[in-house]
Amino acid sequence: MLDRLNQAMEDIERQLTEVVDVAALARTAATSEYHLRRMFSALAGMPLSEYVRRRRLTLAGAEVLADREPLLEIAVRYGYGSGEAFARAFRAMHGVGPGEARRDGAALVSQARLSFRLTVEGSSSMRYRVVDKPDFTVVGPMARVPLVHAGPNQSIIDFVRGIAPGTMEALAKLSDQEPHGIVSVCDDMDPGRAEGTELDYYQGVVTAARDPRALPGGSAVLAVPAGTWAVFATSGPAPEAIQYLWRDVFMEWFPANPYRSRPGPEILRTTMSADGADADAELWLPVEREQG
Repeated sequence: MLDRLNQAMEDIERQLTEVVDVAALARTAATSEYHLRRMFSALAGMPLSEYVRRRRLTLAGAEVLADREPLLEIAVRYGYGSGEAFARAFRAMHGVGPGEARRDGAALVSQARLSFRLTVEGSSSMRYRVVDKPDFTVVGPMARVPLVHAGPNQSIIDFVRGIAPGTMEALAKLSDQEPHGIVSVCDDMDPGRAEGTELDYYQGVVTAARDPRALPGGSAVLAVPAGTWAVFATSGPAPEAIQYLWRDVFMEWFPANPYRSRPGPEILRTTMSADGADADAELWLPVEREQG
């Protein structure tokens, strides 16, 4: 998998002055476009589109400083329809405009070419299982919140604090299948996982219940079709154990197993210790087997 992903990175370099064909990159990586975007974001720490933009502006910056071509020609070569659009993007990355950089010989920012490799440490093993699950329903309060990659998500914290008293207790009685109990569910996310893009966040339960009359007031309902799920478990200090679980799934498990992520909600069940220092967590991710 990583060899194919690195070949896709080589293909990106050849397309930096063209329209990058993400569907073709996914074929090179022998996976789906959705999984390629998801995998890249998890491994690189930025969306694929952001990496392409930064690589283009890195090469454009070198050409600006070389002072051999008009700035507009450089802008058009790297996909910008006007000098103004190029100048805005250039300044956002490099901190100076292209004219100023050329005139003063300013120091610019460089986005290095990425390649991926699997580091095998052997210090721990990952606990997982694969489950074929019939259709089910997620029920609970829902809010549209921004995606935050690092640190606490204040929008989620405020949302959970604002849930009416007694709501979660009533919902817990509807939990009738795995994952049991109160869960956090993220759905309708941007495939590139760009910082600040929005997602649907549910605090609720997994259930077969669909009758609105049986649901606590204010509950949203998410119908989830039947499919295959990879279930990962971890225990340890909170929140580090959960953060490391997400990292290890995409850096270690996916490259070593014949599965890829597919569109669908991502479900996290967390049980805290009495003192709040440790957590048992179970992460459910929608997957499908790689073809061929």
